[in-house]
Amino acid sequence: MLIAGLTTAIAISAVLIAIGYRLFRSGGSVTTTSDVTAVLPKGARITSTAVAGDQLVVTLDVGGTTEIRTFDARTLKPTGRLKFANEP
Repeated sequence: MLIAGLTTAIAISAVLIAIGYRLFRSGGSVTTTSDVTAVLPKGARITSTAVAGDQLVVTLDVGGTTEIRTFDARTLKPTGRLKFANEP
């Protein structure tokens, strides 16, 4: 009976530790709303948007060239920019 009680106590404590770890590790899971304005080049047109993991990907058409801009999905800060151009 003592062995069964100890095994049950260890199992319950393992579950509580796992729950506590997930709660404290999630850290900034509280959503806050903020307004962000991204300035696009004059004449630019958004052709598509997508979410990839923790990144927001925006594809732009800027005067005939394609440009991809990535933003952090949580903070909406720009993380990268990739331009495509045709060879002359």
